[in-house]
Amino acid sequence: MSLPDNPGFGLFVRQSRTTAVMRWLVLLLAGGLQAASLAWPVAMPQSLAWLGLAHGQPLWWGQGLALSALVFLLRSSASWQLALLQGWVFATAWLACTFGWLFTSMHTYGGLAAPLAILAVLALAGLLALYYAAAAGVFRLLAGVHPFWAGLVFAALWLLAELARGLLLTGFGWGAIGYAHLTGPLAGLLPWGGLYGAGFVAALLAGCLALGWRAALLGHWRDALACGAAVLVGLLLPQWLPQPLGGSAGTLEVTLLQGNIAQNEKFDSETGVLKALTWYGEQLQQNQSPLIITPETALPLLPEQLPEGYWQALQQRFALGEQAALVGVPLGSFSTGYTNSVVGLKPGQATPWRYDKHHLVPFGEFIPPFFRWFTNLMNIPLGDFNRGALPQPTFDWQGQRLAATICYENLFSEELATQFLTAEKAPTILVNVSNLGWFGDSLAMNQHLQIARLRALEFDRPFLLATNTGQTAIVDHHARVTHAATPHTATALHGTVEGRTGVTPYAWWLARWGLWPLLLLALGLLLFAWLKQRPGSDSHF
Repeated sequence: MSLPDNPGFGLFVRQSRTTAVMRWLVLLLAGGLQAASLAWPVAMPQSLAWLGLAHGQPLWWGQGLALSALVFLLRSSASWQLALLQGWVFATAWLACTFGWLFTSMHTYGGLAAPLAILAVLALAGLLALYYAAAAGVFRLLAGVHPFWAGLVFAALWLLAELARGLLLTGFGWGAIGYAHLTGPLAGLLPWGGLYGAGFVAALLAGCLALGWRAALLGHWRDALACGAAVLVGLLLPQWLPQPLGGSAGTLEVTLLQGNIAQNEKFDSETGVLKALTWYGEQLQQNQSPLIITPETALPLLPEQLPEGYWQALQQRFALGEQAALVGVPLGSFSTGYTNSVVGLKPGQATPWRYDKHHLVPFGEFIPPFFRWFTNLMNIPLGDFNRGALPQPTFDWQGQRLAATICYENLFSEELATQFLTAEKAPTILVNVSNLGWFGDSLAMNQHLQIARLRALEFDRPFLLATNTGQTAIVDHHARVTHAATPHTATALHGTVEGRTGVTPYAWWLARWGLWPLLLLALGLLLFAWLKQRPGSDSHF
């Protein structure tokens, strides 16, 4: 069969190819914008501050525009298969840009060849993007006719994809879209619906914005106005929600230690280990704050491996007086197993308080079956850890109840919520100790800080962050950073934190039912959409 001998036909083919290329380019750029909206990656002129463009800060409207571009293209896809592929490309670009700093941990500090490290980041992003690809394909099938209902279907599917990424296969919800709305109009939703609830509304508004614009282009002005009204109400309604009225639990003076031990030296007995033991030992002995907190594995040896008398001297230091310390140190033995732990030292206790990390990092703290070869490439010591219980007792000191997490555990609000079953025993202060030295001078530090700030709003609690290289900070219950240490410096950050009492609506229902209410909401909306799409039903919903 020959092609038509018509110059206009060739022009049409070229235009179609150009349009197709532009669509894929838009998807890649939109994915990159969504990643940038979680923590803006570049310094901007002060003249653009009114747009919210500040290095390391979330950009709520950027996230909305990025996801709107995806919805617009999905709605006009020729098939569900094409929509599935478009969703996968968008999500892969978004996730790869979001945690591209994993390249540093695998290549710079893990010794993995650069091409393999790049492939590993892309493979992880592509694997997690499958959740969103499935959501995009099903959206093309169930979107229906009315733009607002199509927006609800998209939001429900996006919520399911976010929940799947955050919960399945140990969960890695880093970079969920709700983090972009930490300071935007939807921030008022966080004490009520949490990260995923705000993400659901954000996806709904992005869907309505895109579908309303598409309706306007098609001349369907009634539908366009309905979607526009939905977007406006969605942006304004959170401002009218009453905010939780917790009470003050008093103040506590704290010192957060940031040793800045280079990651490539951290476990080297002749350099990093000696430097850590010297610096942290001096700081713990000399600082006079009522509470001193070190980062994760600040002391990188088991207590029995420390120099003779070192651990005993620390215990004696805090056995009397009016000071206490939370010290990051591994615990355990070859026979009983090891834990990534925080030890609490304070006067008047028979045995030291301890917190053992519950949510372990795959390939870093435990090795999934059939993947031992990968950890050998990473050269990470102490390969397998034991998992701590959930929940664990708070560290009670000077009228405050401190709940600890280690590393990326502050991602999992559903696990933190287990501490909030009763207001009388709920933590008054949240603490996270981390070692972000694995990721160099990257956006991982800023993203980690935004995660803590969002948890502060969800639970109406201040958050203390003690890290090895940054961001070491004190965050109040309004998610404001009141004190911060300069990254990549060895410093002791002094400040005062106000503990809080009470339980937010989100903490209340999450502690009792977990994330099931949101899961059932999404499934209910999809069931309704499926029923309306069946033959013989009124599909114009």
